[in-house]
Amino acid sequence: MLQFFRNIFKSKLGLVLTFGLLALIALAFATADVANTGSFGGVAGGDRVAVVGDTGISTAELSRAATQALERARQQNPTLSMPAFIAQGGLDRALDAIVDRTAIAEYARRQGFRAGDNLINSEIRKIGAFRGADGDFSAEVYQNAIAQQGLTDAMVRDDLRQGLLAQLLLESASLGAQFPQAAANRYALLFKERRIGAVGFLPASAFAPAGDPDRAVLERYYRIARNRFIRPERRVLRYGVFGPEAVEGRIAPTPAQVQARYQRDAAQYAAREQRSFTQLIVPTQAAAQAIRQRVAGGASLEAAAQTAGLRTSSLATIDRTALTTQASQAVAAAYFAAAQGGLTAPARSPLGWHIARVDAVQRKSGQTLAEATPAIASALTAENRARALADLSADIEQRLDEGATLPEVVRTLGLTAQTTGPLTADGRGYDGGAAAPPVLAPALATAFQMEESTPQVAQVENDRFLIYEVTRITPSAIAPLAEIRADVAAAWRQAEGAKAARAAADRVLAKLSRGSTLAAATAVEKPGLPAPEAIDLSREELAARRERVAPPLALLFSMAQGTAKKLEAPGDGGWYIVDLDRIELGTLAPGDPLAAQARGELAQAFSAELTQQAVAAIREEVGVEINRAAVDAVRRQLTGGGS
Repeated sequence: MLQFFRNIFKSKLGLVLTFGLLALIALAFATADVANTGSFGGVAGGDRVAVVGDTGISTAELSRAATQALERARQQNPTLSMPAFIAQGGLDRALDAIVDRTAIAEYARRQGFRAGDNLINSEIRKIGAFRGADGDFSAEVYQNAIAQQGLTDAMVRDDLRQGLLAQLLLESASLGAQFPQAAANRYALLFKERRIGAVGFLPASAFAPAGDPDRAVLERYYRIARNRFIRPERRVLRYGVFGPEAVEGRIAPTPAQVQARYQRDAAQYAAREQRSFTQLIVPTQAAAQAIRQRVAGGASLEAAAQTAGLRTSSLATIDRTALTTQASQAVAAAYFAAAQGGLTAPARSPLGWHIARVDAVQRKSGQTLAEATPAIASALTAENRARALADLSADIEQRLDEGATLPEVVRTLGLTAQTTGPLTADGRGYDGGAAAPPVLAPALATAFQMEESTPQVAQVENDRFLIYEVTRITPSAIAPLAEIRADVAAAWRQAEGAKAARAAADRVLAKLSRGSTLAAATAVEKPGLPAPEAIDLSREELAARRERVAPPLALLFSMAQGTAKKLEAPGDGGWYIVDLDRIELGTLAPGDPLAAQARGELAQAFSAELTQQAVAAIREEVGVEINRAAVDAVRRQLTGGGS
């Protein structure tokens, strides 16, 4: 039968059948690919969220980039959750960053740019976080550091390579960017201008409805604004603290231990003598004897040395052992044999022949074992305490690894396990609950990374240890309407009040256009509204405050004279009315440093704009295709299925 098919395929008819079969197979594959387009947006590692030039970006890469971006954001806001981060546009920003970096690398390769392995190695070695105790690059430190971040060596190298290629390309795009001095002067002159007007505020609370909405209205508002009700992740911790009291009964040193330490440090407790000298070093023994004879004849050592064309030197307080090391045993013996005020016999060292006058003698009596015992016992007790605590913590870790529970271990220490209420990552109690006790502060970061039922032991102070575990994890999620109905109703009233405040703001603007003053226009809207605030301020005075400029003031300094505008307050807080009456121009004195400062700032902004334009041009050149279905799949995965 097989031979029959072989003969068929060798014939002309067989060739036609063969090519027809191949065409059918190809068509089947193509059809399957089209039919499975929906699975392209899945979250398997091989799927793509984008294709940049010839390079694909996988869903795994986007997920990892979003997670890393969230970790960086948590340095400023520890309670930020992934759903809230994504709701604020974090996933889209992470995708844009990956696409930009990939596009730059793709374009650089097309233009012949490269970053070789030696250059990458050099960049890695420059990073201070990868240095060991000796200050040099450590491969072990490097591997441990990147593993803690969930990275591999290949990932780090690829990221560095893309960064170097971006540096090569983009620095040239903005190299030497300058801003004309005349234009900079006009910009600097803006800081001298003064703006006079008023800012009124129409708070949403003043226009909010008093009653609760009906069920359908509330549910519709909840569906629209559900991302406003994301709860942070909460964790409940159980813990116990132990310290010196846990080992106090077994750390006192025995008399034998005290005696052994006394014998070990016998030199420390022996009688000691220290001396100070005025000395002279000469090249020959004969010269030393001649100096000694002159001193014996009544001359001072300094005078005798000066006659010989030499100078003496001082030797500060020193003991015999140190002098032996510094000079020689013979010199030390001679120096410590002479009486105070006397002259030593000549003695030799590698430097020459020494002769000295004994200026001072200080004697310290030794200590007997009984006299030294209190200090020795105290030192041994501290050492035994530290050793016992380390041994106890190691023993506790072993027992926990072998399956002992935290309450069981804590009971053996004579303690009772403590349990916190639900905590957020910054240690605050959730929903007004008690905050984390101070002893838990060093462990919070780890506690919000570990799994449940994984007890840990940590040293929180020099002699205090913490045993802790996570007993309950409540993930970050949108709160169910049934649990926060009152909060949603309050938010709905605030939102409705903001809508009414906007309508009132439009009416105020209409009155202003007909010549009314801001105070008069707001007064008729609703009794009790806050009076408008008069503004008389220059840009220079505003900058001198060194604080974040309030949005209404920022708007005031961007408007045309004689105009009025409305501005929404954040969080449905209401609406501002900004009324600019007039602008008074200032003058810029010759040589004012503000001009140079303005030129520098504008040059930086110009350079940044050129860089952004270069990146946009590169993206267009290499071509970028975004698979929105795959991006949405990553979004669902990271938010646990939420939108």
